[in-house]
Amino acid sequence: MAGVDMNFIGEAFNSSLLNDEDIDLNNYLVAYEKLYKLCSLLGTIFGFVGSEILSKMNVLRELRNKDVAGHFDTMKNMISYEKGNNMLYKSDYVSGSRTLLRLHRGLAFISLFLSKVNQLGMHEGTAQAGREAYDQTLAHYHTWFVRSGASIAMYSLPTKEVLLNRVCSNNISDCIKALPRMLQALEIVYNRVQRYYADYNILNLP
Repeated sequence: MAGVDMNFIGEAFNSSLLNDEDIDLNNYLVAYEKLYKLCSLLGTIFGFVGSEILSKMNVLRELRNKDVAGHFDTMKNMISYEKGNNMLYKSDYVSGSRTLLRLHRGLAFISLFLSKVNQLGMHEGTAQAGREAYDQTLAHYHTWFVRSGASIAMYSLPTKEVLLNRVCSNNISDCIKALPRMLQALEIVYNRVQRYYADYNILNLP
């Protein structure tokens, strides 16, 4: 499987940034498709993350495909529409706002893990970085069974050099240069979504 282009991921996330602190959901999903591929390349430990990403992306795509009024074009339109129509907590409705929140949490994990990897030497292992990133993010939302399995599987993560060789579509030196720029783009998008969900008091949607 060919690797991912971290420059492309960063550019795609940057292109999702709209005026008025909004997020273009189409470009967000395009960027997330590459993150899904990155998770697949990281190995079986990230399989559960990748599976959740794929299912949530499909939900948002379906909502967008059925949408003819622009309710699911942007983050703000979607939340305003679902909140205004009392759809956020409906048991018989798959909320786009809840779905985006799940992707948002996955973004926190991936971003934190890669940030920690970025600080490592080339021959240092990445297992500890993976455990720390998981414990600080997704572990808060997973069952004990999933947390235990993830913690054990982290031991299979390779050195930074091996990991970058596995995920990069270009040479390692280019990958190292692109990684900080990609992380910066992920951070900007993450912070924007985090602030808006916090303002609406919906960071803990069930």
